[in-house]
Amino acid sequence: MRGLSDLYRLQTRDADLMRAQFRALIGQLPILYFVVACSTLALWLSVTGPGHGVVDGIFPVMLCLICLSRGVWWSRRRLTYFSDSQIRRHIRNTGLLAVVMTTAFMAWGGLLYPPADTVQRGQIAFFVALTQVACVICLMPLPSVALGLATVSTLPFLTFFLIAYPQGMVVQAINFALVSSAVVLIMFRQHRSFVALVRSRRDLRRRQSAMRQLSEENRRIALTDALSGLPNRRALLTRLDASRGKGAASQAVIFIDLDGFKDINDTHGHDVGDALIREIALVLGKVCRDRAMLVRLGGDEFAVLVQGTDAAATANALALEALTALTRTIVLDAHEVHIGASIGVAHDEGGAISSYELMRRADTAMYRAKSDGKGGIRHYHANFDADRRHRRQIEIDLRQGLARGEFDVAYQGLIDADTGRLLGVEALLRWPGRPEGMLGPDHFIEIAEACGLIHPLGQFVLRRACQEVGPHGLMLSVNVSPAQFRQPGFEADVAQVLAETGFDPTRLQIEITETYLIDHPERARHAIAAFQKMGVAVALDDFGTGFASIGYLQSYGFDCVKLDRTLSAGLGRDRRAAMLVSGMVQMARGLDMRVAAEGVENEMQASMLRLAGCDVLQGYHFGRPAPLAVLLERGMSEPWVRVN
Repeated sequence: MRGLSDLYRLQTRDADLMRAQFRALIGQLPILYFVVACSTLALWLSVTGPGHGVVDGIFPVMLCLICLSRGVWWSRRRLTYFSDSQIRRHIRNTGLLAVVMTTAFMAWGGLLYPPADTVQRGQIAFFVALTQVACVICLMPLPSVALGLATVSTLPFLTFFLIAYPQGMVVQAINFALVSSAVVLIMFRQHRSFVALVRSRRDLRRRQSAMRQLSEENRRIALTDALSGLPNRRALLTRLDASRGKGAASQAVIFIDLDGFKDINDTHGHDVGDALIREIALVLGKVCRDRAMLVRLGGDEFAVLVQGTDAAATANALALEALTALTRTIVLDAHEVHIGASIGVAHDEGGAISSYELMRRADTAMYRAKSDGKGGIRHYHANFDADRRHRRQIEIDLRQGLARGEFDVAYQGLIDADTGRLLGVEALLRWPGRPEGMLGPDHFIEIAEACGLIHPLGQFVLRRACQEVGPHGLMLSVNVSPAQFRQPGFEADVAQVLAETGFDPTRLQIEITETYLIDHPERARHAIAAFQKMGVAVALDDFGTGFASIGYLQSYGFDCVKLDRTLSAGLGRDRRAAMLVSGMVQMARGLDMRVAAEGVENEMQASMLRLAGCDVLQGYHFGRPAPLAVLLERGMSEPWVRVN
């Protein structure tokens, strides 16, 4: 019984199915009302009533008017939006009205039947059966309503004819019941197909929605940097291309490269490096806010896209703010890190250049800022392209030169200030075999540092110098680039060269600059301690040009300090220069450090430095850099200069 009652109950729990049923029903309700109105009008005109005013006139007219008005009302609602609650209400009302009107129509047909003649009775039976079948078909989207209508119309019809006319209408009544049952059966089968179609469409929509979400997620991932959560290079290019398609009036791109990030990564580990990238993203995000699009290009590079009529001015202001923000100390997991930034800016007025060209120009300007000493801002100029091509060509030449053995080592003498004799030599890199002509170190060392070739070049100098100087018992001093010093395995590489060449570590001195020590104090202390443990001396080069103090020198434990050539040049011309040199020498002496002076160009400077207490002198006064054989020809036992 429960299963039977479920067949007559409206099913509105499945919202998708309910909406589909209602959409299908809206299209068929006007037809249903038209069929009932036409059947009512046909019976009214073809069958003589019992002579009662209500049955003969009022009822059929009212029924036709109701059907026509409802049919017109529903035909005008085909494109109307209905909420789920409205749909439920209309379905219930339609089901109730269908049963009521069917009952009324059947009752009216029953009242017309007794006084009618045989022909008219056949017409009544025909119209009633035809109308019932048509209404059931029109209500197929709502099988429970259609089943209710079929039940209300068929059972009374069958009962009436079997009881009132058992002889003449039995066959017709049974046939009508069979036809009605067949229609109901077909209706339920059609409904099952209809339900399956609705659910398959719903599943398809869900799959499409899932695919859209997956596609959007893939797009988000493709356009987002995983570490910082910022848009990535592809997102920047997409935005640039999209704005170009819309005819953007003006736009500018800022490239930001973090100075010293690799050292922090090497010193503190990748976890701190990753944390620093995230922190920098937050810092730059506060700078950009809603004025520009912030992008992480990868590694330690960021970009900012500025669009609008005042893009150039906004980009200039943002570049200055970013540079200021990135020079502040950042604390990460109890580590204080100091970084800077090299920034390049490029503008595009009126979409005159492509997206890739705009980014290339910003990148070129940024590399110009790095080559000019880092920590600055450069705005793109066409001349930068020629400079970059030149730098690129030198980089190519450096690589080829290393492979073809075009480099050589020259030496400059280190003179004992007391005796004037040759104590040792400083090894200096030269490039005499370059096909385009010899290029001075000032023109290629910085490029080698930027492209990562300084380490193999430095190893070449150290190996060649150890091989050549080793047999002669001289001290050897080698200047080390900061880029070499930051290599985690640099100390091990030096030890390997010493072992392979058999050079005595106690005769080797490594020179490092003060700038690297300030930027990377922990790494510097570790390296200095490792070299001194090997027996290698460590000298502070270019002393007097930075911020070194007594505590600073003492904390690193240098073996020697090397006065910068600018201090030697001032001797004899500026009285304060002599006082400054004397003070520095006394400070170093107090810390048990030897003192060397470079840039000595005349005997007056040599005498003043000797009187100030310097231990070692170096400069053109004693000879220009030359092959080791040339220095050895001058002799090691005789003084190179006369000492008074």
